[in-house]
Amino acid sequence: MLKVLVGQIGVGAVLAAVLWGLLGPVAGYSALLGSLTCVIPNGFLALRLVAPRRDPGARALIRAAYIGELGKLGLTVLMFSIVFVLVRPLSAGALFAGFIAAQLVTLAGLLLRDKLETEETTSNNHG
Repeated sequence: MLKVLVGQIGVGAVLAAVLWGLLGPVAGYSALLGSLTCVIPNGFLALRLVAPRRDPGARALIRAAYIGELGKLGLTVLMFSIVFVLVRPLSAGALFAGFIAAQLVTLAGLLLRDKLETEETTSNNHG
């Protein structure tokens, strides 16, 4: 989880720097805000999943995942609302580009994890 969050921050910072250089500071900070709108709620979910619980069972983990996912959704909506209300000027395209780029890091992390697990299973089965 930490690798994905760090990757999201890295991709968001790189995208923000590129857009800042190509399109100006408004696009740069808008992209950075978009990536943070993805990273912060994902961090909340990650903390919910790894936080110690009184009940170490599967039900408690599922409950934590549900609460974490609801909190993540609520934080995402709240952060987008705050950005759209308070940040002027704002490049909506760059904001959503930053958000989508950070979300794609999550997808890439899942795909890489599945690929690594498949390779491990194959190598363990064949010697």
